[in-house]
Amino acid sequence: MLGQLPDYPWDAMVPHAKRAAEHPGGMVDLSIGSPVDETPASIREALAAATDAHAYPTTTGTPELRAAIVDWFARRRSVPGLTNAEVLPTVGSKELVAWLPFMLGLGEDDIVVHPNAAYPTYAMGAALAGAQAFAADSPAEWPAGTKLVWLNSPGNPDGRVLSVDELREAVAAARRIGAVIAGDECYAELGWEGEWVENPTPCILDPRVVDDSREGVLSVYSLSKQSNLAGYRAAFVAGDASIIARLTTIRKHAGMIPPAPVQAAMIAALVDDEHVLAQKERYRARRAVLKPALEAAGFRIDQSEAGLYLWATEGKDAWQSIARLADAGILAGPGTFYGDFYPEHVRFSLTASDERIADAAARLRSDFAQ
Repeated sequence: MLGQLPDYPWDAMVPHAKRAAEHPGGMVDLSIGSPVDETPASIREALAAATDAHAYPTTTGTPELRAAIVDWFARRRSVPGLTNAEVLPTVGSKELVAWLPFMLGLGEDDIVVHPNAAYPTYAMGAALAGAQAFAADSPAEWPAGTKLVWLNSPGNPDGRVLSVDELREAVAAARRIGAVIAGDECYAELGWEGEWVENPTPCILDPRVVDDSREGVLSVYSLSKQSNLAGYRAAFVAGDASIIARLTTIRKHAGMIPPAPVQAAMIAALVDDEHVLAQKERYRARRAVLKPALEAAGFRIDQSEAGLYLWATEGKDAWQSIARLADAGILAGPGTFYGDFYPEHVRFSLTASDERIADAAARLRSDFAQ
């Protein structure tokens, strides 16, 4: 049964946003990771060409879309051999994350595990199903009654990347206890350090992780970050065919269907790797400006080897850092929004224009360091 839901956490940022907006140079918003760059023209053109959408779209996606998702997994995620029955488009990834526990039939005696530093919707999804959320980074810590495990690699907020061996260990542990395990991988194309500079981060469906079976395993991906499609609500899930079939049936009954023009736009995004590499370069350049400025201002950057954020601490209460940043006209996200384990961390998003990132860097080196 659905109980009392907490207030939306970002509402607590209103006074800090007001303070930051009073800065003579205006506010630099590095809080929520909403893309600011243009949606590629080829994707917009595909959307426009599909606007004569007089018929109902299909819940499973057009055959062309499913084929594009299958081909993308083979090309970019090292996951060959998927079939159309193992992929499903969704209305963005957040709705799937929020409703997956409910759709799997979880209830009050069941536990949903998520990372210690976690996107809040994992816990909210448990609440919507009447289940319990539990934070743990190690399979050894998963409690009895665990029925769904969320992995997030690269992580939001911390940019942590799970290796093939770590993914394999987690999948094996989930299978031993009969839990579904889902990898939220929407930042996979945004790697900054080590081998991730040139390659996408590992996928939970990689044969090195799952061997020859995708049973009990799902991969969730969004085009919001790699293709600047946050406003399109364009995402998909892949993996265990029996789970995909269950999700499809529920979504048919509930009318949870990506609009037909969006499905056409998704195809255009999935077949074009060049625009993804160009967007990655934009974020790389912004990170190269912001990271040393944060370090010069006294912040330590933890993990953050991939993803859309810098996970930082100056060794003070996060809300104290948030207030000081607001005085410099910079809005960031307190670590307390992402669980109870990082009360002194702050999340900085790379989703601001080159000009605003440069402004933030200048303020960090002057106003904030005073």
